[in-house]
Formats: sequence, structure tokens, C-alpha cells
Amino acid sequence: MAHFPAAPWPKALKVSSGVATVLLAGVEFAATKTIPLYGLAHLVGTLVAWLPPALLAGAGLFAVMGYDLDASTLRVRRLLWSTVIPLEGLTRVWHDPQAIRHSIKIFGNGGMFAFTGLYRSKTLGRYRLFATDPASAVVLQLAGRTLVITPSSPHAFVQLMSRALPGAR
Repeated sequence: MAHFPAAPWPKALKVSSGVATVLLAGVEFAATKTIPLYGLAHLVGTLVAWLPPALLAGAGLFAVMGYDLDASTLRVRRLLWSTVIPLEGLTRVWHDPQAIRHSIKIFGNGGMFAFTGLYRSKTLGRYRLFATDPASAVVLQLAGRTLVITPSSPHAFVQLMSRALPGAR
């Protein structure tokens, strides 16, 4: 099994993650200071105060840490688990620093510790994204679906994929 760390965070991801963290911490602080002492308002206020830390924790858990690759499976390593993606039907693999440019997020995380989820673009159609640095984007075209990942060494990843799965170009 080959291991590829996720690409280092670019400045934009660092800034968006930092701003989101500060804003959510501010909301949490303000919410805890204004929680009424009793009644339904206390319950609602407590729930509102817990929402920002829950969002931060959730985004942190889904951060992309790296990628593990064997002959038939790609594993996207998260903080506590891996997302397993079977590679059967792989037809093409290529490095494209512009792959996710002008994409629209359908569902997912657009910059709090990672870029992940379901996206759409004119060039790729609908695809799943597991990324840190868009400039390191590697596109995997499978039968009926497309994935985009960002290993720290996109060229080495593409070379290994080409050797391991000769049917893919």
C-alpha cells in the first residue's frame, strides 16, 4: 500500500479556517454570555452555544489528512477514520491544477480545514472532492463517477496509478 500525505494547506485554506474558527468562537462566547437562567429560553440558548463548537469539531473530523492506495482501493484518511473508495472502472488519472476552478458546491465543506463534498463544474460534471490545495488536484475518472484529490506529490501519485492500473491512461 502506498501512502501520500495531503497537499500542504495553501494560504486561502489557512485564512478561511482561521476566520471560521474565530467567528464560531465569538458566536459561542456571545451565546454563553446571554443564556437565560431558566425555562425554554435557557434550553434554546444552551443549544445555540453548543452549535459552534460542534461545527468546528465536525469540520475538523472531516479534514483530509492523506491518501492510501493499493491495487483496487483508494482510502482518504480523515482524522479518525478513512473513506474507502473502490477503484474498479478507473479509466483515466491526471494532474490538473485548474480542475476545481469555477466549480459549484452542491453539498459539503468549502474551506474549513479542507474542501470536501459534492461539487459540479462544466469540465468535470458532478464530482466528489477530497482536497486541501487545489493546485495539487488529481482527477480520477471512474465508470460513472469522478473524484478529485490533492496529494502532496500529484505527479508521483499519477505515475504510481498508471503503473498499478495499466488499463487507466
